[in-house]
Amino acid sequence: MKIVPVPVRSDNYAYLLIDDATNVAAAVDPYDVDKVRAAADKLGVRIVAGITTHHHDDHSGGNKASTYPDAVIYAGSDLSPAATRFVKDKDEFTLGANIRIKCLATPCHTQDSICFHATDASDPQHPGGVFTGDTLFVGGCGRFFEGTPDEMHAALSYLATLPDKTVVYGGHEYTAGNHAFGQHVEPSNADLARLGEIVRANKITTGLTTIGDEKAWNVFMRLQDSAVRRAANANADTADSAVMKALRDQKNAFRG
Repeated sequence: MKIVPVPVRSDNYAYLLIDDATNVAAAVDPYDVDKVRAAADKLGVRIVAGITTHHHDDHSGGNKASTYPDAVIYAGSDLSPAATRFVKDKDEFTLGANIRIKCLATPCHTQDSICFHATDASDPQHPGGVFTGDTLFVGGCGRFFEGTPDEMHAALSYLATLPDKTVVYGGHEYTAGNHAFGQHVEPSNADLARLGEIVRANKITTGLTTIGDEKAWNVFMRLQDSAVRRAANANADTADSAVMKALRDQKNAFRG
């Protein structure tokens, strides 16, 4: 199994999820079909499926292209254009000979947000990857456009149940800003220094971090941490959803 990021627009990521045994691929959130097709042609793989993490146009807009008319397009709702296979929480499907994909419903950013956990049945040593769309970013999370703080807390807690070694593939390159906000909230967290090194050394940070890393440095996944609670003006009895709301409100206004 290979996962190849394809930068599109100013900060979006599309991806090619490739089954090595059959040389077929799924295009994840292929907003710019020409760029995704060029990447597939360069790698010599054939696109047979599309995977849509949520219906926003910068993720689902490429679904309407007729370049791959026979591709199955997986999505969480009919709000995603041209979707042909609707999936829900815990649904599973395969790609090629060896890739197994499990769907994790994570409603909040949109109500049809689905994360897709991919593993390789032929290689138990492969850490697997999760396509998180605009639910989980490196060091951050998406805005609550269609949901509540409690839903985002539930979504990130759900993703935290994946194996720690699972590699994170988010929908946008927001890592530098998320790192700055994390330092603002939790300046004593030594793991954020590691994230800072990743930011400084890499223009593209997707695919370089794991679920275990996010649990160590992502303040939106650390609502029980005392420093995070202090930054949210919360105490030990404050509900996690209230801490989540306070953090998201601060991030929305943050200029760091």
